[in-house]
Amino acid sequence: MRFADMAMYAAKAHGRGTHAVYRPEMSEALSQRSQMHERLKRAVETQALELHYQPQVDVSTGSIVGVEALLRWHDAELGSVPPDRFIPVAVSTGLIHPLGDWVLETACRQAAEWADNGTPVRVSINLSAQQFRQAQLPTRLQQLLDQYGTRAELIELEITETEAMADPDTAHQVFERLRTLGFSIALDDFGTGYSSLSYLRQLPVSRLKIDREFIRQVTHNDNDAVLVRAVIAMAHTLGLPVVAEGVEEAAQLAFLRSNGCESYQGWLFAKALPAADISRMLGGPTRPSALEQRYFA
Repeated sequence: MRFADMAMYAAKAHGRGTHAVYRPEMSEALSQRSQMHERLKRAVETQALELHYQPQVDVSTGSIVGVEALLRWHDAELGSVPPDRFIPVAVSTGLIHPLGDWVLETACRQAAEWADNGTPVRVSINLSAQQFRQAQLPTRLQQLLDQYGTRAELIELEITETEAMADPDTAHQVFERLRTLGFSIALDDFGTGYSSLSYLRQLPVSRLKIDREFIRQVTHNDNDAVLVRAVIAMAHTLGLPVVAEGVEEAAQLAFLRSNGCESYQGWLFAKALPAADISRMLGGPTRPSALEQRYFA
């Protein structure tokens, strides 16, 4: 019965109308997942996770105009665990709720600290689908602003295009409440979902983010180049600036510059860094060439 149960969950993971037969590796995968859940639960309880911040850079000037908060986890037993491994576990076990709240609080506190130090910078925070659906989200965000003295205009909330378009009417209501509080909203991973343009023009978003998969091949794949140009042009028609993710090559940056993209983030400028490193960057010159020498020598 236990083996059949494992096979059932494997079938469910592949969608409706499928079947799966038990294999021994399913037991191993379940054991690893259980271990990760226990270790992650402990990490959340002891606040053993960390936020790193990846700079978002003005394409024209090379100056930092924002940072994206990205979750990092190094476990004593598991080592460094990438988010694409532990986030699904957090979602399926309910840990995503305390984990997401910790990210919100930590990022708001850090934004206030940078502002108090005279180097205010916009901090982008990814919202999970579960957070986005919580009715108390606006109230919780207002509590964090009051608690740490964070200005709402320094916080940008990111929601994926897929999640926003899953229920556009609800998304519109939530976006309006958040915008009323002073937050800006970015539509993340744009181009990977199935947006209705009629809904998109009604959503009160402040920025579109082009998914890294399109940027990766933009100088080698004509279809990706055409799509990125079209997204930038469409965003500008709607009066929205664009952020390109995953920029790793100078040729990609040149392409974005020639097509009017406002800002970018990626390893060409800097990887995601601890808050202390970002503080030093905000307090001094931020020339990409110097950063490339530092991180990619």
